[in-house]
Amino acid sequence: MLTYIWAEDLDRGIGYQGHLPWHLPADLHHFKELTMGRAMVMGKNTFLSLPKVLPGRKHLVLTHDRNLAKKYEGDEQVEFFYDLTSLKKFLKTNHDQEFAVIGGASIFKALENEVDRLEMTKIKGVFAADTFMPKLDFGKFEIIHQEQHAHDDRNDYDYTFFTYQRKNV
Repeated sequence: MLTYIWAEDLDRGIGYQGHLPWHLPADLHHFKELTMGRAMVMGKNTFLSLPKVLPGRKHLVLTHDRNLAKKYEGDEQVEFFYDLTSLKKFLKTNHDQEFAVIGGASIFKALENEVDRLEMTKIKGVFAADTFMPKLDFGKFEIIHQEQHAHDDRNDYDYTFFTYQRKNV
């Protein structure tokens, strides 16, 4: 199963200068819960934006940069793919596993026809952003869970967790 996991602001902003445009601890905790024990699919920039290789998760990275792969030789938590075709083939061959697609925008766009589930955090605010979530056809999905949260002493913004499942056609 292929699941998109992302947070966006009211203008679909998802990143700014290689980082999240906001700090929302509840969303970071939610992300950890959703990705722990899964393989995460990401592009090079998303991989480089992580503070480190995240424990308990395999990192599948799409990149043309073979030098980056050399830095992680021998690290069993990181695997590199050098073209979209080989990544899609790997995902299809291992369709019985759960994969968390975590970005960036080009990866979300490239796999939009294969995704089964969407896990979106909608943050009630507009932030400086230079990377935006591609427009998805939400008509192909149904909301199966929605959880609203107000800002609090740790989280400066109101936010909502949404879970969508692809409709059976």
